[in-house]
Amino acid sequence: MTAPRPDSGPVPVRAVLVTIGLVLATLLLLYVVVETRRVLIWMIVAAFFAVALYPLVDWIQRRAPWCRRSLATLLVFLAVFLLLAGVVALFVVPLAQQGTKFAGQLPDLLEQARTGRGPIGDLLERTHALEYVQQNQARIRSFATGLTTPAAGVLRGVATGVAGTVTVFVLAYLMVLEGPKVVAGALGLMPPANRDRVRSVAADCARSITGYLSGNLLISVICGVLTYVVLKIAGVPFAGLIALFVAITDLIPLVGATLGAVVAAVVAIVHSVPAGIAVVVFFVLYQQLENHLLQPVIFARTVQLNPLTVLVAILVAVELAGILGALLAIPIASMIQVIARDLWDHRRGRPKAEPTVGEDRRPAAEVPD
Repeated sequence: MTAPRPDSGPVPVRAVLVTIGLVLATLLLLYVVVETRRVLIWMIVAAFFAVALYPLVDWIQRRAPWCRRSLATLLVFLAVFLLLAGVVALFVVPLAQQGTKFAGQLPDLLEQARTGRGPIGDLLERTHALEYVQQNQARIRSFATGLTTPAAGVLRGVATGVAGTVTVFVLAYLMVLEGPKVVAGALGLMPPANRDRVRSVAADCARSITGYLSGNLLISVICGVLTYVVLKIAGVPFAGLIALFVAITDLIPLVGATLGAVVAAVVAIVHSVPAGIAVVVFFVLYQQLENHLLQPVIFARTVQLNPLTVLVAILVAVELAGILGALLAIPIASMIQVIARDLWDHRRGRPKAEPTVGEDRRPAAEVPD
């Protein structure tokens, strides 16, 4: 017969208060994270860019010892700013020129569309779009009137995007500038025996981020060049502008090529149906090539992840965090792999002829029980 267990007595009030405090602190932390998620996202993106640009600043300082870190950081970010401004100019200037040209041709295009002449009119005639517009003028007018509120939302989104871009740029600049002090301070809090290990793991994680960004840029360049060639052969107007847009959207893994393909396909179909069919077929084939060959192979070389891990990481991250997850999936997966490998080597090690224990790797047989 089992003896009755002794009464443990009432739970101390201090333990109850500590438990309640921990629960409240957790809820408060979750509330702060939810309310500041936009700022946290900006900080994460800035951290990734800072890690990618950090080696460039160090390279300038090694090549020019007289150059202070503040000057080297300023030069790197100035070069990045000029590069981004050049890309924007390549996109905006032709768009403005063609927009002005299109505005001058708009009355003639509308007349052609109304009478069923020209490429647009022929397309509208074959799809019976003019007949639909004439029969649903009241509904279309009501829909157009209701677009004012979404338009205001779009303007707010644009303003938020501009503010986010400036914030990310400034945060990344400060992270690169103050990076050595932060790293030195963090390493100073650790035991001396662990500093080299942590420094080595952090360097491997930084290389994975740099490799991801370089690999992603390479894939986007390939996509833009192939798109330009196909559009040029098909005779689609604005081939360079559309190819640049596709290359920029292709920076988003998995879905980026599709977003750019929609714009390219619409322009190609308006130009001519055969050109539209050719462009659609190209993007269908290219996206399969990119998702299942280019991305896994290139990222396997630059990020040191096998193709299966790359594909699974992207799919899971897209499901969890959407576009941001797609952008950060591969470097995060690579960092997890680096940390997991270090933990495995440190905690378990490889099989040895004689088991050892402790940091000094003493043979287990010599350790007293």
